[in-house]
Amino acid sequence: MNSTLFEKEAVSTAVIKLSVPTIISSLVMVIYNLADTYFVGLLDDPVQTAAVTLAAPALLAFNAINNLFGVGTSSAMSRLLGRGETEKVKECSAFGFYCALFCAWIFFVLTWIFLNPLVGLMGADADNFAATCAYMKWAVAFGAIPSILNVVFAYLVRSEGNSMHASVGTMSGCILNMILDPFFILPMGLNMGAAGAGLATFLSNCVACLYFLVLLYIKRRRTCVCIDIRRFSFQKSIIADIFGVGIPASIQNLLNVTGMTVFNNFATAYGSEVVAAMGIVQKIQMVPLQITLGATQGIMPFVGYNFASGNRKRMKEAVMYLLKRTILLMFVVAVAGSLASGSLIGLFIKNHAVINYGSRFLVGFLFALPFACLDYTTVGVFQAIGSGKKSLLFAFLRKIVLEIPALVLLNYWIPLYGMPYASMCAEMILSLLAVKMLWGILQGDKAGVCHK
Repeated sequence: MNSTLFEKEAVSTAVIKLSVPTIISSLVMVIYNLADTYFVGLLDDPVQTAAVTLAAPALLAFNAINNLFGVGTSSAMSRLLGRGETEKVKECSAFGFYCALFCAWIFFVLTWIFLNPLVGLMGADADNFAATCAYMKWAVAFGAIPSILNVVFAYLVRSEGNSMHASVGTMSGCILNMILDPFFILPMGLNMGAAGAGLATFLSNCVACLYFLVLLYIKRRRTCVCIDIRRFSFQKSIIADIFGVGIPASIQNLLNVTGMTVFNNFATAYGSEVVAAMGIVQKIQMVPLQITLGATQGIMPFVGYNFASGNRKRMKEAVMYLLKRTILLMFVVAVAGSLASGSLIGLFIKNHAVINYGSRFLVGFLFALPFACLDYTTVGVFQAIGSGKKSLLFAFLRKIVLEIPALVLLNYWIPLYGMPYASMCAEMILSLLAVKMLWGILQGDKAGVCHK
């Protein structure tokens, strides 16, 4: 466990060491998701591209388990490390790992049994139903266990400051996926189309899981991350610590899935070309958004450790250092991306109608980024300090109270072209609450909220 990094390293240096590897791995993950869209787009078939887009909510649903046992366990482990309870950390990690494994197996069984009705629920029509099923069989059903464990492993390893190892493990699968994609998808290879993208995703996540298993075996005497079944136990304090953060984080993800499903169903009414354009735009937006999410995930162990040890000043410095830089970067990305929107969409597909739709959609998605940066960082701080209820409040406000109603209203007032601005409206309003709540937490040392 890297206690020097948490306690003595210069805050700026610690933030960079923790965040940069996580940002890089997050970007690589997005790039490999973009690779699916890119190589499927080379087929110049909107139906195949729409299949990958429509399956996105199911892949996003993995994060419900990832957040429950990845975010929840990682947060609990960091706080236990801050209090010096290293033996309890091992029991905590074993509980999180085996619960994630069990839930991933359940996810696989249910997806396999109910694949057809699930695809219909996600908005597939007669044109793209078969392609969506083929993609989901590999990426979602068979891919459930390795995909979920890959992410949970990364969270557990990162919780004790080993951000580099967590990132390498995640990136190993992503890079392999990008290598396999053209072989499985394109006519020059197996010509499997969207199904090939799903198969490549499944195989790459299996390799990433193998990396983490080998890593933990090699470091078994020097790490607090433990997957020894003998350490698994139902201790009330551990369950409360994990579920207190993990359940709200999981619900937050399910709300994101709900929002994306509603969005896709609205888009489906306008045809496969619109669905394909929305999918490409969402993937492009995820590149800068993952910078924010990766940076936030990177500093969460630092925030949780220093919160638990009572060093609120050090925690505040880390959060403010990160926010100042990421918000400015997101604003620059929004302006530059909007100016080059048509060219960006054209990288993924040559269909002129899809490019026309996508270039107009992208502006709304990009200008949500500076506000989302503040909102997601605030949620990350809530999760790191064990305040799951506040992160759940943000998720409920974002999707149910703000974004979905905005989607309905904007689509009514400005059919089709109003929808991309729903997220921006929601994030703008939510950022006002984020400023107030985050400042209250960061000033807690002055208010007597936290004492060592």
